[in-house]
Amino acid sequence: MAKLIIDGVTYEVAEGRTILQALDDLGLLMNGVDIPHYCWHPKLTIDGSCRLCQVEVEGFPKLQIGCNTPVKDGMVVHTKNDRVKKAREGVMELLLVNHPLDCPICDQSGECKLQDYAFEYGVPHARTEEPRRALKKRVDLGPTIVFDQERCILCRRCIRFCREVPKTGELGIFNRGDHSVVEPFPGAKVDNPYSMNIADICPVGALTTKDFRFKIRVWFLEEPQGICTGCANGCNVFLGVANNLVYRYVPRRNDAVNQTWICDAGRMTYAEIGAPDRLERSMLRGADGTLDAVPYERAIEEAAARLRRLVQAKGAGAIAGVASGFASNEDLLVFRRFLDALGAGASGVAIATGEADDLLIKAEKAPNGAGARLLGFPDASGVVERIRSGATAGLVVLGRDLLRSGAIASEHELAKLDTVIVLDTHRSELERVAHVVLPVRHAAEKHATYTNVAGRVQRTQPTVEPRFEAWADGEVLSRLGALLGLAGFDGKYDVRAISRALAGANPAFRGIDLESVGDQGLPVAGEAG
Repeated sequence: MAKLIIDGVTYEVAEGRTILQALDDLGLLMNGVDIPHYCWHPKLTIDGSCRLCQVEVEGFPKLQIGCNTPVKDGMVVHTKNDRVKKAREGVMELLLVNHPLDCPICDQSGECKLQDYAFEYGVPHARTEEPRRALKKRVDLGPTIVFDQERCILCRRCIRFCREVPKTGELGIFNRGDHSVVEPFPGAKVDNPYSMNIADICPVGALTTKDFRFKIRVWFLEEPQGICTGCANGCNVFLGVANNLVYRYVPRRNDAVNQTWICDAGRMTYAEIGAPDRLERSMLRGADGTLDAVPYERAIEEAAARLRRLVQAKGAGAIAGVASGFASNEDLLVFRRFLDALGAGASGVAIATGEADDLLIKAEKAPNGAGARLLGFPDASGVVERIRSGATAGLVVLGRDLLRSGAIASEHELAKLDTVIVLDTHRSELERVAHVVLPVRHAAEKHATYTNVAGRVQRTQPTVEPRFEAWADGEVLSRLGALLGLAGFDGKYDVRAISRALAGANPAFRGIDLESVGDQGLPVAGEAG
């Protein structure tokens, strides 16, 4: 460790780190110690091109750039004196010489670092009268990104990202001097699984995503924290919320999970929250074979009545449960207790799989498969075999992954069952054979925890309210257990009490609940990260 003195305050930092890296390690960069910067990014290589992070280091004749100056024990740094202030003003003035004055119509306005730093560190008036250089507008870089070249300040973050993270390298700097521009290589398109991250790291309005471009002004958005539910990685995100709608996901930094990135496919799963195929009505199958909308409580009561009759006729062993990797740890604990108290004959979890890579994208396309397994739900193949053999007559299904996973060939394999009860967020082919259908809440609509593929427990919170009646899976099952008179069920559902019970009852979750898990999550027992 080295002692670093910045503006009269002493910090202990790792020797060999640069000044900006050391401050980032301490959580102080632009959060107590303000050293503005454009080209530097904590997860990319050092470029040293913007020169905005200049500081005065005692013993050096010239100002040094904080992004590329290694820390030495006893180093004394000044970030606020007149010499540094004048240098920042000069850099900002040069960056603004050719930048268009279009903040009112720029989609980045409100979260633009050029805008922010011009206000904080720039000069009040331009001294140039020459016309700003005209460059390309609205360039289609690929399926996800639009490029306004005239706004680019040549920080090269986008170039380094494409080379270093997805390793596709579609972008480069062309020409020299004041003719330099960022462009894709001839014949190339920015088309990789992480392409939309370049819009996140662009400090100006040069790169924007087609999905969010001109959708809503960012100052209307609240940005609560959550996780992506697109796969088992559980990438951390901020949800852009306004008018009870989610307008976007942007990555939230968590070095133990997703660094500062998110894949394009996961980013777009925000659209599932308010999708047209959300299951909005509780339904019962009538005598004529059609599903009819009924009040929520009525649907739960009928589900309990059907299960009761089935137990009386064939025994509880004829009932099976299929869990979902989209259900939370709390939901799954209640489901586990429900099936055990009922005496169900079998249970399992069905999880759809797909493409994966070595960066973030995991094969399991659900956020909580690991949690389901820790809570005693094996693969659903055993349940499917019992259905096919005729040993199962009733089924309680969370979600639709029994179909998406390929565990059963089609919903028609369930048509012979006496009772099928489905709890799901979205419509699916399971409705064709279901006797009771109940809409439940998405992760963004409830307090819950999820366990990712690495064994890290992370939490969500209700950021929007469904526009229809929907309960958490655990709440439905708690009510169902009470109606059946099962031991330990009184019909009440307190998610925080359930979370604390999970922490006390399951060794893997010892000490982990909604309150203790924090914003960055905690590893389950036996997991390092």
